[in-house]
Amino acid sequence: MKLAGKVAVVTGAGSGMGEAIAILYAKEGAKVIVADTNEQTAQQVTDKIKQAGGEATAVVANVMQEEDVQNMINAAVEKYGTLDILVNNAGIMDNFVPAGDVTDELWERVIGVNTTSVMRATRKALAIFLEKNSGVIINNASVGGLYGSRAGAAYTASKHAVIGFTKNVGFQYANEGIRCNAIAPGGVETNIGTTMNEPNKFGMEKAMSGAAFNPRNGKPEEIATIALFLASDDASFVNGQVIAADSGWTAY
Repeated sequence: MKLAGKVAVVTGAGSGMGEAIAILYAKEGAKVIVADTNEQTAQQVTDKIKQAGGEATAVVANVMQEEDVQNMINAAVEKYGTLDILVNNAGIMDNFVPAGDVTDELWERVIGVNTTSVMRATRKALAIFLEKNSGVIINNASVGGLYGSRAGAAYTASKHAVIGFTKNVGFQYANEGIRCNAIAPGGVETNIGTTMNEPNKFGMEKAMSGAAFNPRNGKPEEIATIALFLASDDASFVNGQVIAADSGWTAY
């Protein structure tokens, strides 16, 4: 088992990539805090893990709320004694809204969920990691954080920020036994589309103009294997990096 004895917090773990990561981590021996805004789905994933012989605890967490971020990290320490791995997976889309149409409300919500939450959870985890001189942070970014028009303005800005933050943390804390990396998925079959309603026609046409070049969409389980690699000692020399997982879409 690659994560035997480790304790992990996974945000947005009630479905999609977060669920797949939580389940795989537990299978590989980690004790997992399954954090999600939806109590029912978080509990369902926790039950799946327990039924398979793993150990997990469901925690309701709206990552936009500082108090909830504090609580989910505290839950790991209170339940399992420490924290070893933080996976900042929670994220939302932005209805493909271009810069000319973006509202302050949409901008602040997308940045809050996709970026500010990553900073807050990392800040909280670092206090634990620095004390024991070890820890792993994995941020689920997007190819939208590497290129200019895979989504709207807010989502694109939020994921570029996550990638910059990842590199900053990775380098600055490298000598403290802490690694921070990001995954940049392309199209993955998840329910993130449910965070959209009435997508902007102009923005969507621009963002989807390169969709025909996408060889295929991925499965959440394929992203989970990358998250496992990055969390494990197999990736001990990998730090401050972004791994694109998109079947070659961005290689065109």
